[in-house]
Parts: sequence; structure tokens; C-alpha cells
Amino acid sequence: MKTRDLKYQSNKLYMGKKSIEEVAKKLPTPFYLYSEKVIEDNFIEFQGEAIKAKIPRPLICYALKANSNKYILKKLKKLGAGADIVSGGELKRAIDVGISPKKIVFSGVGKTKEEITLALKHEIYSFNVESVDELRLINTLAKKSKRKARICFRLNPVVNPITHKYISTGDKTHKFGLLAPDIMSALEDKSLWTNSKLVGLSIHIGSQLLDLKATEKAIKNLATLALLIDKKLEFLDVGGGLGVDYHPDEKTNLPSIKAYMTLVGQTLKKNYFDKLKNSKTRVVFEPGRRIIAKSAVLVMRVIRKKITENTEFVIVDGGMNDFMRPSLYGAYHHLLPVVKTAKKKRLVNIVGPICESSDVFADKTLFQPLENEDLLLLNDVGAYGYSMTSNYNLRGKPAELVVKKDGTVKTLTPAQKFSELS
Repeated sequence: MKTRDLKYQSNKLYMGKKSIEEVAKKLPTPFYLYSEKVIEDNFIEFQGEAIKAKIPRPLICYALKANSNKYILKKLKKLGAGADIVSGGELKRAIDVGISPKKIVFSGVGKTKEEITLALKHEIYSFNVESVDELRLINTLAKKSKRKARICFRLNPVVNPITHKYISTGDKTHKFGLLAPDIMSALEDKSLWTNSKLVGLSIHIGSQLLDLKATEKAIKNLATLALLIDKKLEFLDVGGGLGVDYHPDEKTNLPSIKAYMTLVGQTLKKNYFDKLKNSKTRVVFEPGRRIIAKSAVLVMRVIRKKITENTEFVIVDGGMNDFMRPSLYGAYHHLLPVVKTAKKKRLVNIVGPICESSDVFADKTLFQPLENEDLLLLNDVGAYGYSMTSNYNLRGKPAELVVKKDGTVKTLTPAQKFSELS
């Protein structure tokens, strides 16, 4: 995995060939800044390691929920990416950037009639079905539109991965997926299959996964169910969720893409492919975070400092509406000064301007002294950064820019104006 495209030159921080200080002189902060090179390198590595691990015809369906910027999606599409979507809006975006419907899988527990009808119209690769009631509705709408729906059951493998409870999705107490007995029962109900066809099985047990023990168990459970089903499956979907090292302590236990693909390949071979003859089943992946997280930074500017007894606050112009993860999950993201000094570090709280006590980027952290108008950045914000922005406190969303491989900077999304707010 390409970790970061950042380096200091003469104490000034660069992304690739571009000085971040120089970029910040030309537009208001905060803003997102992406590295095109990191995005492309990460996708190429992910796909390449799947092929090296001899995984049958891997299809990499990038998870749009992580980041759905059009420019980024077009780059990934050119590299061969499909799309993992969870809404009608994401379906429209995937189609709009040219991703083939034959490479689109539709996940999510709350697909509406309108979204299902649209997906049927485009003849997507599969509906990753998460309840019997959903399957019944898909089949009814397929019959009405005289189509044949391609169905993939999302198995809830009843595993509990080590991750934040808000992004764990593989236990039977979670709203996602179907238990194996319920899938087997649904297969026996002929009324559900008049205009539907089972083409695959999938799992997705959570996000920011750093321990692969639960992943291995889930894949074994997927393989076991696949063998029980007396039908030829076109694909097995092993989901996504592979984590990244946001915190320095996570780097030690971070699974490499090679190790992950080796585990997936060997587990499926032993528990599924070796037990079948001439299987033409392919393997689908749904990565998001691992492709995009480390491609971006959020550049912010110091508004002012505030000292209350022994507590020093550095107030920046970026807030939880611009980047939600720290306030939502208590997530750690490394902060870096755009211009580095040799001055002795101080214990400070770096906070945003939003009227919530959770609007904090760093609590009691050692950082070089900062003055009003100084620039700093939040690292590794490419995944679930801009896609989770909001207009809370009637603040416009920040701009998105990319440093291209030739060193030029392109504006992807301009900063939102007040006149554009609803």
C-alpha cells in the first residue's frame, strides 16, 4: 500500500511535487487535497496482488461510500474497477462516470422501490440481498418490468471482528445480511424466484479491519454455505473493510495486501475450490478505505489560540462538518504543520469552530507552537472524509483538489458558496 505522498523540503510540506503552502495561497481553507499517484498505486497493488495469489478472475468493485468524487471514480474505472454501491445516487454516479453495470453490486439493507427499479433497468451485476422481504420486493418489481434480477445473498457469518462497534457488521445482532438457515429457507420458496436468479453469495463483516482472524472465519462460513447450496454460483463476494494505519501503533499489526490476498486465496481454495471440479466461480472484492484513505489531507488554518488556566486550545477553521470521523468515532488522524519549526513542542488541544464539544481533532497533543494564520493538516482523510461532509452550522462544504502525477493541481470540487446552501 502506498502510504503517503508527503515529504518536507526545507521545512515546508509537499504533496508529490507541489508545495502545500503555495496551494493554500490561492484558495480559502479548509480544503481537501488528494494525490492522484497514491490512488492509482493503491488500486494497481490491490488488483495485482489478487492476481498473484491466483484468485480466480478477481473483480474489484470499489466502494463508492468511501469517496464518490467523479474524477477519482473515472481514474479507477480506467484501471478496471467496478462499483460497490448502497444507494440509487451511487448507482447514478457509477453509471455517469462510465462504470459498466456488469461490474456493479448493490448492497444495503434499505433499498427502495425506486432504487431497485433503476438498478433493474440498468441490469446490474447483482443485488446483494440482505432480507427475505427485500428479495420478495425485487422479484415482484422484476416481474413487473419483465426482467430477471441477479441475486446475491449477503450472508451474516456471525463473527465479531476487532473494530469500532459502529463499523462492525458481521454479527447476528447487526442489521446486515441473512443467517445461513434463512438463506436456505428462502431458496426453497419458489414464489421468490419467478423473476430472480441466484448468482452469488457475499459477506462484509465491517470496516477498518486490522486482524484477519474474523475475516478467515467469515470466508470459511461463506464457503461452507456455498457448498450446501445445490446451484452453480457465478461468484463469491468477500467484501471489503481492510484497514489502514491511521495511528502509528497500528502500523505494526497492519496486514499487507499480499498477506490479505494470500489468506483469501488459500482459504477459498481449501474450503471451496478444492472441493469442486471445474468451478468457474469468480471472486469479488469491495475495497474502499484501503484504496483511498491515505490519498488525501485536509488543509486547515489557525483562527486563534485560547488559554484557559492550564489548557491551551488552538482553534482551526476546519470543523466536524468538514471531517466527521474524529467526532463520530473518536478516530485518530495525525496532524502535521505545513511549515515545520524547531521550536519546543507544547501540549495543546486542536479544535474546530463547530458548536459541539466533540469537534476536536487532537486532545492534549504535543505540537509545535502555532500562531494565527499558520497552516496545518489532518492526514489520511481520503476515505469517509468529503463523503460525510455536511452543512451543519450553515457552513459551506470545502473544496476538493488533486495533485496530478505531473505535479499540477486541479480543482475537483469548488468550495461551496452560501447561495448554494438549501
